[in-house]
Amino acid sequence: MKAIRVPLLISLLSVALAGCGTTPTIGASGAKTVATGAAGGATAVNASGQLEKCDRTLGTLSIVEESNQPWLQQFTAEYRMQSTVPLLRMIVQQSNCFAIVERGQVFRNMQAERTLMDAGELRKTSNLGKGQMVAADYTVTPSVTFSAKGTSNYGALLGGRIGMVASLVGSSMKSNEASTMLLLIDNRSGLQLAAAEGSAQNWDLGLMAGFFQHGLAGASGYSRTPQGKVLAASFMDSYNQLVKAVRSYKAQSVAGGMGNGGLLKTN
Repeated sequence: MKAIRVPLLISLLSVALAGCGTTPTIGASGAKTVATGAAGGATAVNASGQLEKCDRTLGTLSIVEESNQPWLQQFTAEYRMQSTVPLLRMIVQQSNCFAIVERGQVFRNMQAERTLMDAGELRKTSNLGKGQMVAADYTVTPSVTFSAKGTSNYGALLGGRIGMVASLVGSSMKSNEASTMLLLIDNRSGLQLAAAEGSAQNWDLGLMAGFFQHGLAGASGYSRTPQGKVLAASFMDSYNQLVKAVRSYKAQSVAGGMGNGGLLKTN
């Protein structure tokens, strides 16, 4: 039994001495979130190696958050993340599965430029007017179905039987978990084309970092890794599942035509 416990203890101590939590399970090591690098057109630079990609672009896409959802208020107030949209937009463009169209705040700025053009305030050579914008074939709506901090305590697994130090390691290791969803809607028909759930988890170390820096008396308790990192990783997992579904997409069909009454009749 000692041969099994000692390597485990050494591994836990090495992580604790680093004074930080583990990175989200599907993310890039050392990155603030899994949305790393850049995207320009169909070119992705330093994208996460675990991001699903497409050989061809499937259509144009807008990403819309439902602002009245409780999860979004928690996302912005507690986790200090302003929006899921910028993160998702870069992930989507890096994948080359969809081309992103603007339908947010910048869209209103675009409309303001057209108003100036119509009023004759812009140069005639500006070439800014009607019939130039690209339609969004699809809309994606993100949502958080589950998000919690400190959901698991590793100390229960160690049980204190390995000694005081190992028990301290275990008691300060707690996990952050998140589950998210993405819904893909066809803008012309209003039909939902795909839905995907994703999840992510990481571990935080709090007490041990203080123990090694200041001694046991100076330990300040449990220090949590930002939950936003876990949510970002979960959204990438959701998107990866969505891409896997749409790459082998097969349209649903209803006898007699979609939306013409269906097959579930009443007497």
